[in-house]
Amino acid sequence: MTTLDDLDRRLIAALQISPRATWGEIGGAVGEHERTVARRLQRLLAIGAVRVTAILDELRCELGTPVHLHVQVRPCAVEQVAGALSARPDTRSVYAVTGAADIGCELVVPSRELLHETLTAQIPATSGVTQTRTQVVLRTFRTVAEWHAPYLTEEETALLRATVPSPAGPPPERVELTATEKDVVRLLATDGRIGFTAISDQLDMSVPTARRRVAALLERGVVHLRAEVEPVLLGLEVEAQLWLSVRAHGLDTVGQALAAHPSVRYCAATSGTHTMIVQVAVAHEMELYRFLTAVLGPLDDVTDVNVTLITRAYKRGHLRKSGLLTLEYR
Repeated sequence: MTTLDDLDRRLIAALQISPRATWGEIGGAVGEHERTVARRLQRLLAIGAVRVTAILDELRCELGTPVHLHVQVRPCAVEQVAGALSARPDTRSVYAVTGAADIGCELVVPSRELLHETLTAQIPATSGVTQTRTQVVLRTFRTVAEWHAPYLTEEETALLRATVPSPAGPPPERVELTATEKDVVRLLATDGRIGFTAISDQLDMSVPTARRRVAALLERGVVHLRAEVEPVLLGLEVEAQLWLSVRAHGLDTVGQALAAHPSVRYCAATSGTHTMIVQVAVAHEMELYRFLTAVLGPLDDVTDVNVTLITRAYKRGHLRKSGLLTLEYR
């Protein structure tokens, strides 16, 4: 049985803030020896408790259209359908959920031309699917890659953020990636901590060029490094997707307010029956209740809330899940 203690959680939170930080930078921020940090995090990376990857802002890069689906399936077909959806290269996340739908699924459809075929033919033709409902992402306020577990002080967080390349001004609304940049992103998606020497070797460029390429992608905000870990491993055992109806004039205000909350992993404005999706991770149902009443309640532009709980993740950030690790908390 694998153990995960408070220090492990703090170190994972540090890695979430700065996925490419050196062990020494993380140790200096959280007050631990570099050897301790290296031993702990290398072990967690080796067993797959945490994986460092990268995700693109496909909407801004015009590489695809993010879409959230509510999928209803035949009785006892959740595992079958979730497996089939997870195997699709265009799905970014697949969850079993409570509520009217059985599965929540996020796809990034490569082109607008394929959007109709994907939603009206391919997904409905999946064996076991009985009905779908579509919400197209219009703007993302917070990605999961920008969230970290709430186990670090403000000072520790600031020290770690200082190791991350700063945005070079407001992010552009549209970005066209070069072929070389796409190759760099592909390597980062496979291993977000890949060294600059390895990038230079694989892409036949100098180490300084590899360093500049990675820094430019991060500074423009078109690629987000992500330390992927199941929230339950961090003691956050209740994960919910909240579907909100928000008045149009209040979308920006509500989205920015929720994106700044430490319990919010993801927040985006959408089309469809609801105008915003919010993903929340908390330790207990009572904390979710307090979020609904104390955080959402005072937001006058929120007119309706539909709460669904995630009961199992089959895929996150394009990474398929083979099952949760068995962990012992101490």
